[in-house]
Amino acid sequence: MVSSHLLTYSLAAVSRPGTMGFVGKENAFDGRESASYVSFGFEMRSTAYGRLLMSIRFASLAWLLLLLTTSLAAEPLEMELWPTGVPDLPAGEVGEIVVEENASIGHKVVKVTKPKLVVYKPAAAKDTGAAVVVCPGGGYNILAIDHEGVDVCKWLNEIGVTGILLYYRVPRHKTLEKHIAPLQDAQRALRLSRANAAAWKIDPQRIGVLGFSAGGHLAAATGTNYNTKVYDRVDDADDLSCKPDFLVLIYPAYLTTDYRGTSMELSPEIVVDKNTPPAFLAHAYDDPVSPTNSLAFFLALKKAGVPAEMHIYPSGGHGYGIWPKEDHAVTVWPRLAARWFKSAGIVK
Repeated sequence: MVSSHLLTYSLAAVSRPGTMGFVGKENAFDGRESASYVSFGFEMRSTAYGRLLMSIRFASLAWLLLLLTTSLAAEPLEMELWPTGVPDLPAGEVGEIVVEENASIGHKVVKVTKPKLVVYKPAAAKDTGAAVVVCPGGGYNILAIDHEGVDVCKWLNEIGVTGILLYYRVPRHKTLEKHIAPLQDAQRALRLSRANAAAWKIDPQRIGVLGFSAGGHLAAATGTNYNTKVYDRVDDADDLSCKPDFLVLIYPAYLTTDYRGTSMELSPEIVVDKNTPPAFLAHAYDDPVSPTNSLAFFLALKKAGVPAEMHIYPSGGHGYGIWPKEDHAVTVWPRLAARWFKSAGIVK
């Protein structure tokens, strides 16, 4: 049995083809100092909370500066996903997007029947050519559009990446599986992004998907169902690939058959193989949406030989998005994701 001492530490896992092992300044099992490298690819690092809290405070300051520097950014571009009609739209539905104020999360989108993209470009001097389709969470019933959407795109801009915010359909379709209509929107979003790569000055071979909670499930489903036809061809854009080049899954939900429990069995629609895109995952140990969602996906990637990096933090709960969360290590996930973008060759 593993000592409970382990649970006080941030767990980070890195999978690369042909590697697996443990790394750490302090031995996670008995507290002894140890050499920091073993060539396996499953990495454990202890987190000294003094350094951690200082890091979180710096992250909070950086976040305020980010909001100031992005306030003068160019107006984002909007694009309707389905100009000739939304597939599987229930009879009598009017195409619209309904947004409400929310005391805890700022704004929430409570209805999308006219899906769209909003493209946020970084400053030309920072632009790396990489792009990310951002999928907010909300249980497939709402979209947490600020801290899991707009503000995420602003952060991406700060690191030189184009943020493409996807307003996918919510609430859940009454006759389709919960993720099918959003998957139609996500596949179309990737194809439109590639069709407009020249105009948006992005590299069509460096377009990924980032998702939170249900949006994390949507990102994973997009990365594992790119050969599955879920809507009929609309125009020339649909002749292009809808496969993401990489995935970023932040506290993903619904990846396992018991997403709040300890099941390690992936959901039927999440089928990982050697062609699944590389992934970065982050989750909190105390998340009511169990971190086994991330762990099961990571281990499937490892088994398939797909590069991946995973971080499981001791605390943080669920739904923090990109907003700094005082006293919780999980706040630093954007910094680690930015580092992964570089090490994976996404940001050049």
